[in-house]
This record gives sequence, structure tokens and C-alpha cells, in this order.
Amino acid sequence: MRPFRFAVSATHAASGRDWRENARRVEDLGYDVLLVTDHITEQLAPLPALVAAADVTSRLRIGSFVFDNDYRNPVMLAKEAATVDLLSGGRAEIMAGRGSFIESFPLFGYDLHDYDALFSDKLELLLALRDNERVSWGGRSRPAFQNLGVYPRPVQRTLPVWIAVGGTPQSVVRAARLGLPLAIAIIGGTPEQFVPMVELYRETAERAGHDRAALPISINSHAFVGESSDAAADAFYPSYAAAMTRIGRERGWPPTTRRQFDAARSSRGALLVGDPQEVVDKVLREHELFHHQRFLAQMDVGCVSHAALMQSIELLGTRVAPAIRKALAT
Repeated sequence: MRPFRFAVSATHAASGRDWRENARRVEDLGYDVLLVTDHITEQLAPLPALVAAADVTSRLRIGSFVFDNDYRNPVMLAKEAATVDLLSGGRAEIMAGRGSFIESFPLFGYDLHDYDALFSDKLELLLALRDNERVSWGGRSRPAFQNLGVYPRPVQRTLPVWIAVGGTPQSVVRAARLGLPLAIAIIGGTPEQFVPMVELYRETAERAGHDRAALPISINSHAFVGESSDAAADAFYPSYAAAMTRIGRERGWPPTTRRQFDAARSSRGALLVGDPQEVVDKVLREHELFHHQRFLAQMDVGCVSHAALMQSIELLGTRVAPAIRKALAT
């Protein structure tokens, strides 16, 4: 049986010292993957942060959550990802997606109506650059070029590229047809609502000629662990509510309230915020539904204090992850 892996995103840091401490501690605690989020108007720039993380770790896989593929230049992304892979000794990965924020479109001069077309075209070019030393390209989002190479080449023969999705079936089908690992962000509703997406992914991958058993799935959740349920909620709610309310303003949603937050923390809700046993129970419940191979705890929603973030990382690594690994092994 494929081992169950734990990933964490913890990009908010007041200083480079905090970020390096995050990376070292995540590796020391036995996590498998450290991911950085890619929001252009906040948080650390992902690629320099990954280089810094690579410098203070030796085993931990490092990557993006997510590289917002709508505005990034695939040529530069391929070059920079290969550079991170070289500097980390072959530990880099890319999680590409369209992200939760749309501020990148006016900043980079793109039309929001081209949302899906930009993602699809740039993803195809990124994969071509990953898989071939020299590429000829004639996509829709940029002028064509002929027989050009992008260097350096990564250490890994095939640098992992995951596709991160929210609730869009077309994105699930795209990942399945391309034979790419799928990361499902469950940030609202109930986990049960996403079961059809997993079934769609596995069935489409099989019809496309891929081995469905060989394609890993990650479940990505907003998560935060405290010594008690109330302590976790009180530490996480202010930054979570601020971040989600800001997203809501872009999309016409009402502000996030404590009542909504507490409802989402219920046993069937999408938030994994509580004491260690509560989080263990919810991860295991998700595994019953999806039989996934990786869980990503997205702890850096808004600006949680560094001390609270480190405590949550510690509790997830020392009390939640071991209990889940033990339960799944038996």
C-alpha cells in the first residue's frame, strides 16, 4: 500500500528567519512536503521562498500551492522550477491551478473572461517544456516559437506537476486526461460533495489509458490544531475570517461570521480546526470517502501569528500525523 503523506503550507512569515524556522521544523517533525501559496498581493514570493527552504532542509519535498498558472509565464516557470529542483537535489514539485484570488488579472493585464483558456494553454506549454529539452510551440496565448530549449533541466526525470481544483469538473477531466496527480481543495460545503469529482477523475483517467491506481490524489483543507478545540478556533478564526471576507468581496459573498466558521468546524464540515483528536477523526473520515494518498493542511489562511502557527505545525506533526498513519496501517 502506498504510504500516506502529510503536507503543510505555511508561507506567512514576518521575516526570513521565521520562514526558515518553519521549514526546518516541518522537516524535523517528519512531514513529507512543504508548500508555499502563490498570492501575488500578499505573502512571500514562492520561488525565492522555496530556495530558502531547500537551503535549510535535506529530505523535505518542496513546491507550490498553487502556482497561479493564469498569469505566470510558462517558460520562466519551467526554468525557475528546474532551478529549485537543482538547488534542492531533486525535491521540487509544481501544483498548478487557477487559485482562489483573481487580483492577478488586472495586475498583469489579462481579461478575466479568458480564465480557462489561459490556464489550459499555459499548462500545455509548461508540460511540453517539462517533458522535452527542445520545444516548438504554437499556442493561443503567445506568439509561436520553433525548436527552442529552456535550461537548466531538472534533476528529476519527470518533475511532478499536480493540478489543483476547487469545484470545476472541467479541471478534473483535464487532469485525468493528461494523467496528472489531482489535488482537491475542500474549503466549503461538506467533503461528501466532492466524492463525485474523485470518481469522475479516476474513471476519466482510466478511459484515457492511464493507470488509475498510479495517480495520487491530495485532499487540501484549511486546518489548524490547538491543545483544545476552543483554543484552535480562537487562534485561527480572526485571520481566516479576514481572508475569506476579502475573497467574498471579489465575488459578491457576505462577510464570514463566527457562526459560519463554527458550523464549518462540525464533524461534517470542511474546516479541520480543533484539538488533535478532532482533526484525526476528520482526516480519517475523508480517507474513507476518497482513499487519497496525501493530506495538505493549509494553515496560512490570512496572517496567523508565528507562535500559533508553529504550535499548530507541532501538534499536527506529533499527535495527528502519527495517529493517522497508525490507523491506516492497521
